[in-house]
Amino acid sequence: MPVEKLSFSGSRGFRLAARLERPEGEVRAFALFAHCFACTKNSLAAVRISRGLAARGIATLRFDFTGLGESEGAFGQHPFSADVADLTAAAAFMAGEGMAPQLLIGHSLGGTAALAAAAQMPEMRAVAVIGSPFEASHVTHLFAAELEEILKQGEAPVTLGQRQFLLSRGFVEDLVRQSPVARIRDLGRALLVLHSPVDQVVGIENAAAIFEAALHPKSFVSLGTADHMLEEAGDADYTAGVIAAWASRYLDRDASG
Repeated sequence: MPVEKLSFSGSRGFRLAARLERPEGEVRAFALFAHCFACTKNSLAAVRISRGLAARGIATLRFDFTGLGESEGAFGQHPFSADVADLTAAAAFMAGEGMAPQLLIGHSLGGTAALAAAAQMPEMRAVAVIGSPFEASHVTHLFAAELEEILKQGEAPVTLGQRQFLLSRGFVEDLVRQSPVARIRDLGRALLVLHSPVDQVVGIENAAAIFEAALHPKSFVSLGTADHMLEEAGDADYTAGVIAAWASRYLDRDASG
């Protein structure tokens, strides 16, 4: 399937690198994908789900958040709320290129960001979150050993996914300040929650909290024995298939390019 290399200006003026996965044939709709915490647009889940959606007629843009992958900036020095703004900037860029996204997908913390950003995206019809924490502060357990130093010293080096980042106190404090309940309640879009009951990184209770906070239309699909990162290709393809089938009820095919 065709892949386009793109870039756009993020919320803080940095150039953010992106890839657009296009179907071989007709484009039914456009989607925007938000990758997991400290991951990149090239994570297995991001690539496989985007390609799985493209194979089903949904062109999907995935991009690197500020300071990650090929994007400019310094990860850990910009707050979670900046990631939310980057998502909004990505949707605005797509709309400006004549491919306004109607479907927003987020994996792990990317899903938490998607829930916070969707209401600011006029064309958005549906949101799907995969293995996402209810509260953004959930990810602080990944650097619990360094948390006290970050808060006391103002910043500290942290190893995430075999890479080292310098996380700032402002980054941590912004995670804690997030209030998910009102944002999820006021989402105003159809919501699909996908989660594995055996997820060892983000527990299934997070899916329950998201689902309970949301208003209808909302749906939940279990990912069975899938791991948090969806490392098995079959799990990612199943996820893409479920999202595409579910979203077809909400997407306006006449608006696709």
